[in-house]
Amino acid sequence: MKNSKVASNSKKPLNIKISTVIYTIIGLVLGVLFLSPFYIIFINSFKSKKELFASTLSIPSVFTFDNYKEAFTRLDFFKTVGNSLFITVISITLIIIFGSMAAWMLERTRSKVSNIIFFLFIASMLVPFQAVMLPLVRIMGQLHLLNMGGIIFMYVGFGASLSIFLYHGFVKSIPKELDEAAMIDGCNKFQTFFHIIFPLLKPTTITVAILNVVWIWNDFLLPSLVINKPGTQTIPLKTFFFFGEYTKQWNLALAGLMLTIIPVIIFYFIAQKHIIKSITAGSIK
Repeated sequence: MKNSKVASNSKKPLNIKISTVIYTIIGLVLGVLFLSPFYIIFINSFKSKKELFASTLSIPSVFTFDNYKEAFTRLDFFKTVGNSLFITVISITLIIIFGSMAAWMLERTRSKVSNIIFFLFIASMLVPFQAVMLPLVRIMGQLHLLNMGGIIFMYVGFGASLSIFLYHGFVKSIPKELDEAAMIDGCNKFQTFFHIIFPLLKPTTITVAILNVVWIWNDFLLPSLVINKPGTQTIPLKTFFFFGEYTKQWNLALAGLMLTIIPVIIFYFIAQKHIIKSITAGSIK
């Protein structure tokens, strides 16, 4: 009996080690698969057009920044990044403010009407953009809103549903007694929200910001329909000009893509600490 117990105990560490090795191998394989596109973009952005077509996966024989210099000039980088930043920052700010306020009021004023409005927001998430694309652009054209103001308005509308859904779930965990205590102290609804409720929504706010930044910054379809005019193009629209009807300048396009990725990576590293806190807070709750 003792021998059998010893044998069974000795098998457990062995099984644990085998499973750990298997999980590690699977993790490494998945990591390589996910990182391979970034590797291809990075190494080919330093190659000449001839070397790029000769071997896509090999390391460049000579690392040259000529592609970056030409892409920087052709993209009119500062102007184009400025356009993207303006649209993204204003859109995200409005989505966060209006989405959080709407979610708070919908959760606090529970009634049949508020439930119907909330479910309408959720249902709108299921409607594909392509289904409303042409009618929306036509209506916005009639209202003379095919400009930066119009596209910000549309981004706020499309981003509101998911943001309200995320905020609504978090607001439920905030005790209603905080609202009542603030009202007793003389706060109006705006003061209650911005001084008491909104600071508590920080983890969800970071999550909403990251999801919408990645979407709006990389969006091509909506800007191509609304603001595809000289001087107003965003980064994805400008990058598309490297792909002509008869030739495709992959070396310049990949260098341009690397330049466009940098702001998003910087934003992610700045917000990384808050993302981890948000995940931890959600798991505890």
